[in-house]
Amino acid sequence: MKKIVPELLKSGDEIRIIAPATGIKILSEECVALAKQRFETLGLKVTFGSNTVAENWDMSGSTSIEKRVEDLHQAFTDKNVKAVFTVIGGSNSNQLLDYIDYKTIAENPKIFCGFSDITALLNAIHAQTGLVTFSGPHFSSLGMLKGIEYTIENMRRMLMEDGKNQLCPSPEWSDDLWFLDQQNREFIKNDGYWKLQEGTAEGTLIGGNLGTFNLLLGTKYRPEFKPDTILFIEDTESTNAAIFTRNLQALIQQPDFQNVKGILIGRFQKKSNVTREQLEFMVKRFENNLKGMPIIANLDFGHSTPLLTIPVGGTATIGGQRIKMSV
Repeated sequence: MKKIVPELLKSGDEIRIIAPATGIKILSEECVALAKQRFETLGLKVTFGSNTVAENWDMSGSTSIEKRVEDLHQAFTDKNVKAVFTVIGGSNSNQLLDYIDYKTIAENPKIFCGFSDITALLNAIHAQTGLVTFSGPHFSSLGMLKGIEYTIENMRRMLMEDGKNQLCPSPEWSDDLWFLDQQNREFIKNDGYWKLQEGTAEGTLIGGNLGTFNLLLGTKYRPEFKPDTILFIEDTESTNAAIFTRNLQALIQQPDFQNVKGILIGRFQKKSNVTREQLEFMVKRFENNLKGMPIIANLDFGHSTPLLTIPVGGTATIGGQRIKMSV
């Protein structure tokens, strides 16, 4: 399938906010206002899907499948809309996969950005259309008062400037409950990337949240690991070293995993208690499957802040601890 690269954003463009998983009612008015202001400061016009504010929530805080798909289709077919951002993650965006008109999306390519549970949509759309999607901030992510500068600058470079980024570790990070207390934040000094295994690689970026990505195994919505794939994965605070290792094992057992030539691992949250030593043990356990490929962990993506914007279907180059990404 031919790769489709969406047009980058420019000042004056309209972006559409939709809720393919949890609805916007979960956010405070202050968070919504600040996030909208942040996008407007970048010169972007913010509009919302007609079903984003769900009247009837289900157990996941979502509206119906039909209404969520309707907003997705409307966002892609509206010629004024140049990018689509998700409100927040959740636990059920994979409910939409069988109902999406992928032909319509391929005929109206544009930036689609979110992370966590949205991993299912990012990868399904890429697998079915060839469109490069973006694992990056939700709309709600920009409702953070402090510690958001790295996230915004990285997103701006990837989506508005030139679609390229040479990564460097953020100076500090946080996984506190910022949405409950915007003033009293806990920031932790970043000790840089963890080079778990030496190597160099260049290839196509595929991945996202590991638990969500694995929901696609055995379906037509999981992107093929083509020759020279760079896998990027992260997980939530509910994981631990054993669970993460088990889920990675499921990927290693895929018949096309032999095409994976490098792995990038996002930062783990404190509650997961995953250590560098545990990851090094995991790499050694899988040495027959991971031999020769660069493996770097503690990158600025996952369920902490700041947050990189990573192109699913884009290109990554890894050499030592130098990592470059482009659409």
